[in-house]
Amino acid sequence: MFISKNLGVNELGNLTIGGVDASLLAKEYGTPLYVMDEALFRDNCRRYKRAMELDYGRKGIVCYASKAFCCKEVFKILKEEGLWADVASGGELYTAVSAGFPMGKIVFHGCCKTADELTMALKNKVGRIVVDNFSELSALSEIAVEMDVSADIMLRIKPCVEVHTHELVQTGNIDSKFGFAAQTGEALEAVRLALLLRNINLKGFHCHIGSQILDTDSFVKAAEAMLLFISEVKEQLSFEAGELNLGGGFGIKYTEEDKAPEYELYINDVSARIKKLCADKGLSLPLIMIEPGRSIPAHSGITLYTAGEVKVIPEVRTYVMVDGGLTDNPRYSMYKAKYEFIAVNKASEPKSEIVSIAGKCCEKDPLGEGVKLQPVESGDIIAVLATGAFNYSMSSNYNRFPRPPVVMVRNGKARIIVKGETYEDMIRNDL
Repeated sequence: MFISKNLGVNELGNLTIGGVDASLLAKEYGTPLYVMDEALFRDNCRRYKRAMELDYGRKGIVCYASKAFCCKEVFKILKEEGLWADVASGGELYTAVSAGFPMGKIVFHGCCKTADELTMALKNKVGRIVVDNFSELSALSEIAVEMDVSADIMLRIKPCVEVHTHELVQTGNIDSKFGFAAQTGEALEAVRLALLLRNINLKGFHCHIGSQILDTDSFVKAAEAMLLFISEVKEQLSFEAGELNLGGGFGIKYTEEDKAPEYELYINDVSARIKKLCADKGLSLPLIMIEPGRSIPAHSGITLYTAGEVKVIPEVRTYVMVDGGLTDNPRYSMYKAKYEFIAVNKASEPKSEIVSIAGKCCEKDPLGEGVKLQPVESGDIIAVLATGAFNYSMSSNYNRFPRPPVVMVRNGKARIIVKGETYEDMIRNDL
């Protein structure tokens, strides 16, 4: 009935998440409201760890992509579960530091890191800095020399693998702002420079081909391209990379139409190809990292709204207005991202209506168009499923709407992990 196992319907006919009645959460904390299920979040972390250990033993690392959902509580959970984490800004790094996350397990990304961010990374002794371009490589060397420290780095390589996903989240093709292109000789030149620069310790290579990818073949091709690059570097420069970070992008099931392979299948298919290529090319098996983001928190989360006006435009469409919108979920406006919607207090009833869910922002502001939903009226609570990834992360204060709170449920109880913003927060930095 549901796209994730942590959802259900109780004896009152109401939607539950992690065993907690979603209507009671809306009543206690208000709407809009982000709700996260801690048990499923942890279970997804453990599934990735088990799969990597099964295929790579001690040579496999799971590194959570914190851009998907980042707050102090998440870093505390990751620390307890033994995962690494990647950050893509000084703000994400500062959050990890504030949560007491071990800095040796941080991978720092970004295509335009500032000198302050690089300095911050070195001061905090992050585990790896993924260098994106020649300017950054030279700047990092200069800063590391000035600080008299060594920077452990990986070079981000474009494997030039085309993937079937939205064009805005394709990151590994030749026309990408990220990384050094393998096929043009640029990447080989970056390796040559990294091996010459002072206070730079090249550990290996990183790639990332895109996001919300629903097939394993793309990941296998990326791994193959990276192993061939490692072999070329060894042959040309006598340097054999000891680490290979294959990035993330593993797709999830947002609607019943999506066919998403299990995480374990991604990992197993890729590891089989890596091991064969290592044997064929005479390479040692490098330490393998993966960076799942969306696939860890997405199904853990839902967003709750209160329905306002139900506006029927005869022979055109029916709009269901809600008290949120693109400020708390911009993904439909950006990508036409599809979601499942449920009337929380009518979850046991069939979805007999076709409606468009509209937000309250001063835009067209759709959250979904032509979606199936139970008959609703003003005051009903509506849940949007699989919103645990990128919704809170990408939220904004457009129209000066405060960001909603984030509540986490565990063992039948709820607690706030991110406070909702107030109007006072809106003007805090105004002069």
